[in-house]
Formats: sequence, C-alpha cells, structure tokens
Amino acid sequence: MQSFALDCGTCHRQAWKAGIVVVVAAGNQGRNNSANTSGYATIHAPGNDPYVITVGAMKTLGIASRADDLVASYSSKGPTLLDHVVKPDLVAPGNRMISLIGETTGLYQLSNSANFVPCSYYTTNCTGNSITYYRLSGTSMATPMVSGAAALLLQKYPALTPDQVKARLMKTATKSFPQYSTATDPTMGQTYTSQYDIFTIGAGYLDVWAALNNTDVLTGVALSLTARYDSTSGNVYLVGADGTVWGTGTVWGTGTVWGTSIVWGSGTVWGTGTVWGASTLQGFGTVWGTGTVWGTSTNTAAESIGIAINGEQ
Repeated sequence: MQSFALDCGTCHRQAWKAGIVVVVAAGNQGRNNSANTSGYATIHAPGNDPYVITVGAMKTLGIASRADDLVASYSSKGPTLLDHVVKPDLVAPGNRMISLIGETTGLYQLSNSANFVPCSYYTTNCTGNSITYYRLSGTSMATPMVSGAAALLLQKYPALTPDQVKARLMKTATKSFPQYSTATDPTMGQTYTSQYDIFTIGAGYLDVWAALNNTDVLTGVALSLTARYDSTSGNVYLVGADGTVWGTGTVWGTGTVWGTSIVWGSGTVWGTGTVWGASTLQGFGTVWGTGTVWGTSTNTAAESIGIAINGEQ
C-alpha cells in the first residue's frame, strides 16, 4: 500500500475521482466561539469537500466498551460556513490515542507527561517512559481509524468504489448517543457542552465490524448533503445534489444513514420542534445570516495538522 501527500487545493477531489478513498480530519476548533457559533461552522478545507470522508473525534475513556464513549469537545463541527455542507461524515476514536513516534522528533521533545506512555504497558522489566510509543489527541488521530476501516473494506471487497466505501461506513456507523455531554478543560477549568446533532457526529460512530458485514452496494455518488435554510418556515433541511444516494430511498435515505435520533424533527435539522438549544441558535445568524463573513483565522499549528497535544481526560 502506498501513501501520498496531497498539497494542492483540488488534489483530494482528483484522487477521489481517480478511485482513491480520501479520508480527512474535521479539525480541532469545536471549542471556538469567536464568531458566537459555539464551535459550529468550523470545518475548513479539505474537510469541507462533499466528496471526501470527513472525520470527527470521540473519547474512548480508556475502556473497551463503546457504551460510555463521548464526542471530544474540541472536534470541529459543521455545517461548512459558506456552502453549508453537512460535515463531519462520521466520528471515530481520536482522543489520547497511542501510536508510534521517534524520540528525536520535535514533537516528542516538546511533550509533557500527559503524552508519554510507560514502557511497562507493553514489556516487562522496564521502567520509565517509552521512546517508541506516544499518546496524542485530535481529529487527525481519528482519521486513520477510518482510513484503516476503508482499507479493510477494500481488502474484503476490492471492487468497491470510494462512494460505496463512504456510504457503507456512514450507514453502518453506530447511531446511539446521549443528547448532550460536557467536558471540562483540565488546565483552564472551562466547561464545554457538546450536542449530539448531525453537525457534531455526522452519521454516527465508526463500526468496523458492521461495515465489513454489510453487503449493500449503492449506485451513484455519495456526496455529503447540504443544509438549506427555508426562511418561510424557519427550518433547515437536508438536500442532496442531483444523482446522489441521499434522499428518500429506503436503503440510503436520510433516516437510514443518519438515524431518527440524529435528523431531528420531521426531516429538519434546525428549527421548530428540534433539540437545538438557545446557545446554539445564537450562532444561527452567523451561519445563515446575510452578508456574514467568518472572522479572522484562529487556526494554530496544532490545528493545521489536526492534533491536540494533551486531549481530554
């Protein structure tokens, strides 16, 4: 298997159309309230592309069961600001994840105790911290979980197209969540509330086993939906582009892919009869208001690579 770094604005879409599954990080701006949106509309390029699979981060809380897993409050939320694409597409484990690292790297040298992994985790007669393994958090740690799932799908079903992989991962994602959860920053002491809506967790929580055991094959493309505001009714609806699989179909319809607990109300995602709280509605004018422009960039170096150094407890 080969890996390529895509450094042009349209390379990810070109790769997708060439038959390569492209998986990207949602970003770590979910706590960004600089535009009074409570972290909504903070998914930037390339995660805003409707073709690619955009991944948000979940917290596994250190145990095998997923029953208590919660979304990471820093995980960026949709919809995309200017074109209102429904993102992320799904979420996956990404908080305090352990992977390989070299002790001579700058990241390792600048780390603190929260990032180190005791070598006793994986070998005997060892004290101190590992110089091989390291702990990081962020949507860029969640993204390879979905990339790995896509690779397993293609290994089992080599004929699948990128759109078929995306649709299968989204349809089989776990859709059982609480309505809200809170997280407190261990350093600053500030508490953040996450709402489990379509713009926070997308189609749900990655379920590799379910994806590998699903045999549905779609025809067409799997572009992410667009959220459209109807000023007459005051609601926001999910709209699929012509030729997409999302819509009223019984296999790939919105209720099947996102589940009734995620598409709030009678087909609406924002408006009367939905679970959106007052704090979220404060950002409504910013996302859908006329002449609105997103403020100055608050991205940091860590955000640009989708990594939060310490993560959430």
